[in-house]
Amino acid sequence: MPIDQWRDLGQHIYVINDSSGWWFGDWLIYGQQHYPDRYKHAIAETSLSYQTLRNYAWVAGQFGVDRRRDRLSFQHHAEVAGLNVEMQDNWLNQAERFGWSRNELRRRIKAGLRPPSEKLPANVRVDVTAERRARWERAAADRGQELSAWIISVLDESASVWQAEPTPRLAPAPAERPQQNGAPLS
Repeated sequence: MPIDQWRDLGQHIYVINDSSGWWFGDWLIYGQQHYPDRYKHAIAETSLSYQTLRNYAWVAGQFGVDRRRDRLSFQHHAEVAGLNVEMQDNWLNQAERFGWSRNELRRRIKAGLRPPSEKLPANVRVDVTAERRARWERAAADRGQELSAWIISVLDESASVWQAEPTPRLAPAPAERPQQNGAPLS
């Protein structure tokens, strides 16, 4: 068999496999209205688990035939099935437009839906002289704050003032200037 035919056959198998999720889901939804023991019969007929069958039915129930995207897999739809309709359409539109895999769609949804408070904190390291650190610790203690909380509050205050009216940038003390191979960078 030539490689082109072999690839075409693989594509056909993929389409059949991907479509089977929709077929099982639609079959179970139909059975819901007519057969109370549908899952028991479906498990016996297909050897699929109850949870797998429930997932197929749930995803198919979230997407009527008119909302299914031919260019996206059943698994793409499963990734967004738990979202509201507007968000489902938004994510599926983007996946279609940019050709995202199911895994890429999942990654972007997780990144895009994570509330700001759950985003991972960024770590910032600043090397300062012992005298400066001691002065900052005293200022933080005067405000009743830990050093890190005090630094954040001062920087936030400074940023809000700066955004309203730019202030000149202060040069770091000589001991705090970046160095390369022990020599200060100019």
